[in-house]
Amino acid sequence: MSAKEYRLTSALRGGLMFVRGVPGIGLGDRVSVRDPAGHRRDGQVIRTSEEMVLVQVFEGTDGLDLEQTWIRFLDQPFEVALSREMLGRVFNAVGEPLDDRPPVVSTLRRNVNGNPMNPAARTRPREFIQTGISAIDGLYSLVRGQKLPIFSGPGLPHNRLAAQIVRQARIIGAPGTFVVVFAAMGLSYADASFFQDDFERDGVLGNVVMYLNLASDPAIERLILPRTALTAAEYLAYDLGMHVMVILTDVTSYAEALREVAMARGDVPARKGYPGYLYSDLAEIFERAGRIRGRAGSITLMPVLSMPSDDITHPIPDLTGYITEGQIVLSRELYNQGIYPPVDILPSLSRLMKDGIGAGLTREDHSRVASQLYASYARAVEVRNLASIIGTDDLPDTDRRYLDFAGSMETRFVTQGENEERSIEDTLEVAWQLLSLLPPEELTRVRESDLAAHHVRTQTVLSP
Repeated sequence: MSAKEYRLTSALRGGLMFVRGVPGIGLGDRVSVRDPAGHRRDGQVIRTSEEMVLVQVFEGTDGLDLEQTWIRFLDQPFEVALSREMLGRVFNAVGEPLDDRPPVVSTLRRNVNGNPMNPAARTRPREFIQTGISAIDGLYSLVRGQKLPIFSGPGLPHNRLAAQIVRQARIIGAPGTFVVVFAAMGLSYADASFFQDDFERDGVLGNVVMYLNLASDPAIERLILPRTALTAAEYLAYDLGMHVMVILTDVTSYAEALREVAMARGDVPARKGYPGYLYSDLAEIFERAGRIRGRAGSITLMPVLSMPSDDITHPIPDLTGYITEGQIVLSRELYNQGIYPPVDILPSLSRLMKDGIGAGLTREDHSRVASQLYASYARAVEVRNLASIIGTDDLPDTDRRYLDFAGSMETRFVTQGENEERSIEDTLEVAWQLLSLLPPEELTRVRESDLAAHHVRTQTVLSP
């Protein structure tokens, strides 16, 4: 660690510090900044040359003075202390406690930037993770080691859904401890209090590590927070053998902070002003999730992002979709109808679902039921669109049954209480009640044995 302090700051701009004339500085090195009042701030070198070193200051550059600010280059990467004692704790972006408890004391410290996971060491995600939410478990099952984002929009209940997943998620029939690393960026104080109070009230905080960055905190902190959280998740998963679910919310706040920093340091903008390296930057984060051959633990990632203007073609959801293995899309139309969670059935998917369901994992008929539900709902949406033009009176009896099916699908299968947890067996039984609204000859994606075992050949009356 260098003992030298420099007073060579030439410019301050948007959380960035430009330091001239300090040779031999390594990219990614940790920096300690001392302001005129004697307070210290953490930073990291993000660009270096013989003439100029560019430092991002995590606590921001407000209050710093070019003449009275001292900087020390520590000749080491930015690291965070790791210990089992992290569970049940709340930290900021750089791993400092926010819960009025002492800092984590550990001799083990690791670089938050991590190491790329060797693709040859990866093993395919398997085992079903039950979230207790029918729309996810039944149609877009989450698999241990998968990256499955939630695409939302401003004002939609993605925070409530994320909290419900934290409370209810578990792996059925797999040995090992299941824990959650919850990383939130750009939250309002009310939302941060909601998450903390919700986890404490339901008694799950002891199995959760929380990393929080408030909207009032410097935006530049958001660039380090997901890396700090994933470093903790890697320790819990690959050192301690735990099954870890990481929830990142809101990725849009992260991307906007990245755009702000990129503009401040003069990077060439690309789509909608985001830097051209947005894809590789997101991939650097998301690809830290998965399973490693020979290791008992795993990291399952559920990033949450709010799509600006509900635009799924916006660069953030668009690029996220290329990196991850599916998406859960929330619908404003369903939300306006009072449906929670407002999961939009048709654009959502889980590409690894088949590896986590079936005999010995969920139930033998699960994949066929999911396929039939999806196909029947797609047909029902077509009928609903037709009925909006010609009316329902001229529709044949089968099409009117599809209309009933669509309404029941949304109000009985998708709709679920915020504190209601359904097992996969409950979810599949509700699915068969819905499919029993349709004639057996319309159910072409299930087997005759499935129909004999589960289809009620008279019209089923669904309980409200």
